[in-house]
Amino acid sequence: MQEHLLFRRRLGRCPSGISRQLGRAEKESKCRRLIHCMFRQVLRQRWASTSVKPWYITTPIFYPNSVPHIGHLYSLVTADIFARHNSLKNPSRPVRFVTGTDEHGLKIQKAAFDKKLPPKEFCDTISQQFRRLASEADVSYTRFIRTSEEAHYAAVAYVWRQLDEKDLIYKGSYSGWYSITDECFYTEGQVTHVPADANNPARTIAKETGATVEHSCETNYMFRLSHFREALLEHYTSNPDCVFPPSHHDHLVSTLKAPLEDISISRPRSRLSWGIPVPNDPEHTIYVWFDALISYLTGIGYPWSNSGIGEGWPVDLQIIGKDIVRFHSVYFPAILLALQLPLQRQILAHAHWTSSQKKMSKSLGNTTDPFQAIEDFGIDSIRYYLAKVGGRFQDDVDWSHVQVAKHDKELQALVGNLFMRITSPAITSRMASECSSSHREPFNFLHAAIETLPTDVSTFLDKMDVAEALEAIVNVLRMANKCLTDLTPWKSSPEVARASYDSCLEALRVSAICLQPFVPRAAGKLLDALGVPSTERAWNSGQTGTVGNVTAGVRLFPSK
Repeated sequence: MQEHLLFRRRLGRCPSGISRQLGRAEKESKCRRLIHCMFRQVLRQRWASTSVKPWYITTPIFYPNSVPHIGHLYSLVTADIFARHNSLKNPSRPVRFVTGTDEHGLKIQKAAFDKKLPPKEFCDTISQQFRRLASEADVSYTRFIRTSEEAHYAAVAYVWRQLDEKDLIYKGSYSGWYSITDECFYTEGQVTHVPADANNPARTIAKETGATVEHSCETNYMFRLSHFREALLEHYTSNPDCVFPPSHHDHLVSTLKAPLEDISISRPRSRLSWGIPVPNDPEHTIYVWFDALISYLTGIGYPWSNSGIGEGWPVDLQIIGKDIVRFHSVYFPAILLALQLPLQRQILAHAHWTSSQKKMSKSLGNTTDPFQAIEDFGIDSIRYYLAKVGGRFQDDVDWSHVQVAKHDKELQALVGNLFMRITSPAITSRMASECSSSHREPFNFLHAAIETLPTDVSTFLDKMDVAEALEAIVNVLRMANKCLTDLTPWKSSPEVARASYDSCLEALRVSAICLQPFVPRAAGKLLDALGVPSTERAWNSGQTGTVGNVTAGVRLFPSK
C-alpha cells in the first residue's frame, strides 16, 4: 500500500512538477524513466506472488454487429477445453471463465441504424445469440459479460479516472488512418498503400488485418502509451512463453524495440454516440476497444477492495484471435501497468478458419453457420473437429463439411463402436470370471499407454498443443480397437474374452476422463455407462479409479 501511494504521488505530479523547470522532451524522458523504474519493481513482485487464486481464463469479448460465425465457436471451444482441464486437474481450485459481447462502437451503431432499431435493443437480440451458442456448445463459462451493463460503465469510468489522475491521459489532435471494420486508428507505419489494378481502385489497408482504412483528423483524448515501451519490452523479453505461438511473441518483441506512439482512446460524440461517455466530458465517447479491454477486469468484479487475487486476477490465459494481438499484448498490458496490476500470464492467439483458403467474411458470403453445423453433426463431433484440426494454432485452417463428416465417423468409431463391441453379448456371454497374467500379456502395451495418458494429455495442453493432446487419447483408443480386431475375443477362449473386456473397458474409462475437456457430453455418457461415479471423474482418477457396473448398449452419439 505504501508503495502504491508513493507511486501515485510521484507519477501524479510528474508532468506539472517538472514542466516549470524542464523542456517538454526532457520532462517526457524523466517521466518514462520513473515509470520504467517503478514498474520493474511491480512486475517482479507480482510475478513472484504465490498466493492461491482462482484459475482465470477469457475468450475475446465478441463484437455482435452480426450473428455468430464458426470463428466465435472456435474461440469458445478452445477456451472451454483449457477451463475444463484445469477444473478437472485441480477440483479444489475454482475456475473463473469470462466470455461476452463488446456492444459499443461505430459498427454497432451503423448496424442498428440499418435495422431501424435502438443500439441497445439491437445488441439485446444479437448478444443473446452468442449466449445461445455458448450454451449449445457446452461451454462452461462462469460469467457472460455485456459491455452495455451498468457495472461495466462504472468500471470503465473508474479506470479512466485512475489514468487521468496520473496524467496518463491528455487531449490532443490525432491524425491517423481509421478502420471502421477494426474500430481502430493506425499510424502510417501500420498501413500499406495498395496501388490500383484492373479490378480495384487504389486503397490503403491495415497491415495486420487487411481492413480498409481512411485518413482522419480529430481532437481526441490520448493515452501515453509511449511511456510504457521499456517496461513492456522487458516483460516480454523476460517471459518468452507468455505469448503463443512463438511467432507472435517474436514479432511483439521486435515491434517494441521501436518507439511507441501515444494512442487515441476517445472519439467525438458527434461521430460516435453509442458508447460510454468520457467522465466529465460528455462531448466525447470512450473508444470501443478501450472499453472492451476493461471487461476482463469487470468480469471478475473490478474495482476490487483488495489485490484482486481472490477474484482470479491476474488472468491465467487469454484466448484471442491473431488479428487482435496488439490490443491484448500492448494496449491492455500498458493500462494494467498504469493501474499497478499484474499482467496476463499467458496469451494464446489462434489462427483463423477459412473457406476455400479465404478468410470467412460476411461480405463475401462464405461464413459457416455454427448452429447449423451443430445440428448436422452434434456438438461433440464439431468440438472434436475444431480441436483436432484447429488445435495447433499456428496456421489458418480451412473449414470443410467433408472433413467434419470424416471426423464425426472417426469419433463414433473410436469411442462409440468400441464400447458397443466390447459390451456386446458375443463377448460378455463367453468370458471367464478370471484370467491369468499370461492372458493379459497381449494388452501390456495398451496398459502402459493408459497409465501415462492423463500425464501425456496434460503435458501437451500445458504446451498449448490441443491437437496433440487429443491425438494422444485417439492413439490409446486405436490401440484398444486394434486389440479387439487382432485377438477376436468373441471366438477366442473365455480367458482372452475376459482380458479383452477388462483392458478395453479400462482404456475407455481413462480415455473418457481425458476426453471430458474436448467432448464433455459424450464423455459424460460414456462414464455413466461405465458406472464411474461423479467422485471418480477428476484428472487424478484416471490412474486411481475403476470401472463400476457397466450398462451395455448405450448410444453415446445422436443418430443422424
